[in-house]
Amino acid sequence: MLKIVLASRNKGKIKEMKDLLSSYMNVPFEILSLDDIGFTGEIIENGDSFEANSIIKALVPASLGYIGVADDSGLAVDALNGAPGIYSARYSGEGATDEKNNNKLLSELKSVEEKDRTARFVCSISCEFPDGREGFTTVGICKGTILREPHGNGGFGYDPLFYYPEFNKTFGEMTAEEKNSISHRSIAMRAFAEKLAELV
Repeated sequence: MLKIVLASRNKGKIKEMKDLLSSYMNVPFEILSLDDIGFTGEIIENGDSFEANSIIKALVPASLGYIGVADDSGLAVDALNGAPGIYSARYSGEGATDEKNNNKLLSELKSVEEKDRTARFVCSISCEFPDGREGFTTVGICKGTILREPHGNGGFGYDPLFYYPEFNKTFGEMTAEEKNSISHRSIAMRAFAEKLAELV
């Protein structure tokens, strides 16, 4: 049984990645979280890109003898020069919550016209091996626009504000199946699972 450690404690993210990986992996595997392996430290994400941060996180379980997997993802809004970007989870500062982050984003975009509210979700997934083999990273991007108010109670983060034109709904209004069929994370995960399956 292949043991893979996701360098995360975010239950929503862990479940989403577990579901996605199950769809693509053709070898039996078990996904563990940082809590499952007893890692209680903080991982300092001081990279300057999604990819740099996902590698930093994946190296932690790898250094403890596991196949380490981590994703770093976030929202890049064109009118804000790519912000919140790598700071998506802590956009509203100390004590950031999804609600505070969403409110700050709406406030920053208040005077921006509809046609200029384009944005993309980006996901970088990195895998690092404990035996010195070279790791790899895959990237997924999903484009949409930012609404003026939240729609839907599903998902997490900026999902209720991120409108995906092809489905005529926000990520927050989609079922898990709908979101997993087109999301940045599923695009990156599909490529990731194919690559991982080749290597193991």
